Amino acid sequence: MSGTSLDGIDLAELGFNYSEKKWNFEIFVAETIPYSSFWKDELREAIKYSEEKLERLDFKYTEKLSEEISKFIKKHNIQEIDAVCSHGHTILHQPDKGYTYQIGNLPRISKTLRQKVVCDFRVQDVELGGQGAPLVPIGDRLLFPDFDYCLNLGGFANCSFEKKGERIAFDICPVNIVLNEYAERLGKDFDEGGKLAASGKVDEGLLQKLNTLSFYSEKPPKSLGLEWVKSTVFPLLEAAAISSEDILRTFTEHIALQLASQFSKNASVLITGGGAYNSFLIERLKDLASIEVIIPSPEIVEYKEALIFGLLGVLKLRKEVNCLASVTGASKDHSSGKIFST
Repeated sequence: MSGTSLDGIDLAELGFNYSEKKWNFEIFVAETIPYSSFWKDELREAIKYSEEKLERLDFKYTEKLSEEISKFIKKHNIQEIDAVCSHGHTILHQPDKGYTYQIGNLPRISKTLRQKVVCDFRVQDVELGGQGAPLVPIGDRLLFPDFDYCLNLGGFANCSFEKKGERIAFDICPVNIVLNEYAERLGKDFDEGGKLAASGKVDEGLLQKLNTLSFYSEKPPKSLGLEWVKSTVFPLLEAAAISSEDILRTFTEHIALQLASQFSKNASVLITGGGAYNSFLIERLKDLASIEVIIPSPEIVEYKEALIFGLLGVLKLRKEVNCLASVTGASKDHSSGKIFST
């Protein structure tokens, strides 16, 4: 799994068991391979690439994934693999135009690894008229049914929950895709614990402009991509002409307000993703919403998306539904993804 916050490639050895009408899981070993500055720059800038240049990057990134997965398998002496389930990395996501593109999903990955590979989970959903995102909610339903809401704080915030027997899910707002950018301007890879944000001041004018962006008044299903952040959010932040600390403080307040508006009173909210470690953001959320916040073990916080994309692959191999129309807006529930064999 590789997300828009560009932390690195998440790798995990997973076990799944279905018994008594319930899915159980185990994370045996997991780690994140950080991106070099070269790969961070490539993945950040790829949105501007020509079709030909993007194809070359897709090939290079497929090779990169194959290499890192192979090293992971050897390092941990992993035996008897049923399949490698890979999300790849999203470069373009414009479902309203019928398009989404995740690199690293070429058939070559299966040949190089000499393993069965399940990948490219989003394209089919968009072809069926869906948003192609979020795909994690099927895993929330099957693996984490005891919580009222599952909230992921990664490059973007998204949540999922049950409503009248249907799983509902959508992207809420940008998170680390913005916070990391301004932390980097201050010489940090990310805003550890939200300390940089806590040192700044809220710019009320900027906060109001952010909170009134049209996306927030749209009804689900809806999803966000890097394109929207670059065309809509960053220009607003730059136009404010304030310090990076004040931008971090203001945007953190914006995130907290957008999150707080999603949850019913006294609900239990499972929070995962890198943003779960942003203690300042979590405190602001608690101040603004009457909810029970549950932050699970570090391995679930950090690898829940990798875990669930593993499950998506397993469901695809079993020819079972892994993509919910109630979540993405597709014309039907379906079993999404491509299977490559050696």
